[in-house]
Amino acid sequence: MLRRFTATRYVTPLREGGSLPAVVEADDGELYVMKFVGAGQGPKVLIAEIVAGEIARTLGLRSPELVLLELNGALARNERDQEISDLLKASIGLNLGTRFLPGAFAFNPMLEPYVTPELASAIVWFDAYVTNVDRTARNTNLLLWEEELWLIDHGAALYFHYDWSDYLARSRLPFTRVRDHVLIDRASALAAADAALRPLLTEARLREILALVPDIWLGDEPSFAGPDAHRAGYLAYLTQRLAAAPIFVEEAQRAHAEQL
Repeated sequence: MLRRFTATRYVTPLREGGSLPAVVEADDGELYVMKFVGAGQGPKVLIAEIVAGEIARTLGLRSPELVLLELNGALARNERDQEISDLLKASIGLNLGTRFLPGAFAFNPMLEPYVTPELASAIVWFDAYVTNVDRTARNTNLLLWEEELWLIDHGAALYFHYDWSDYLARSRLPFTRVRDHVLIDRASALAAADAALRPLLTEARLREILALVPDIWLGDEPSFAGPDAHRAGYLAYLTQRLAAAPIFVEEAQRAHAEQL
C-alpha cells in the first residue's frame, strides 16, 4: 500500500503545472508535491500518476515515491489567494503526493550530461507503453537529482481512460506521438529494451499496481459497475497493450530512424 499522511502546511504553488500542484508539508515532517483531486481533470490524473509511476519503478526507472495525502478544510480557510483557496476546498479529502526532490533541476537535452542509448530506449519504451504525451523537448518532465535522471508528472499518460468506448481496440494502436519524445533521437536500443522490460510487467504485478488506486477514485465511472470492475478494465487494457508491444516498438524505431 502507498504510505498515507495528512497535509499540515501549504508551502508554495507550482504555477508551471497546469493543474496548480503545490509543495506541502505533511505530518511526517517531509515535503511533497501535492496533486489535487479537485483540479481540472479530477481523479483520472491521479490514477495515471499512480499506475504509470509504479510501472516506471517496476521497470527500474527512477520516479519519486508516491504517497496518499489527506487534505482538511483548515488549509483552505487559511489561504488568501482565491484560486488556490477554491482548489483546496474542491480537494478536501484524499489527494496524491510525490516526494519532493530538493535541489533538482530540469533536464535540458542541449546542456545536461549525455543519456545513454539504453536508458533513453527504456524511457521511450515506457512512455510508449503508457501513452505518455508529455515528455517533449518543450516539457521534458525529467529532473536531474543527485546526478541521476528522474521521471516525474505522469498525469497525461493513459489518456484512453477519458473515453472507455473501444478501449481494448485502442490498446493495440501505435503511439504516433512518440515522434515528439525528447529522447527519441537517442533511443537506438529499443529492441533490447523491449526484451528486457516486457517480462517485468506480469499480470500479477499489474494487479498489485492497480490495487494501490483508492476505491474513491474509481467509483464514479459509468462504464463499470464499481471499483473492482473498473480496475479490471485497466488490467485488460494494460495486458493487451503489453501484448501489442511489437506495434508500438516498431513505431518508436521508425521515429528514431527519422532523426538520423
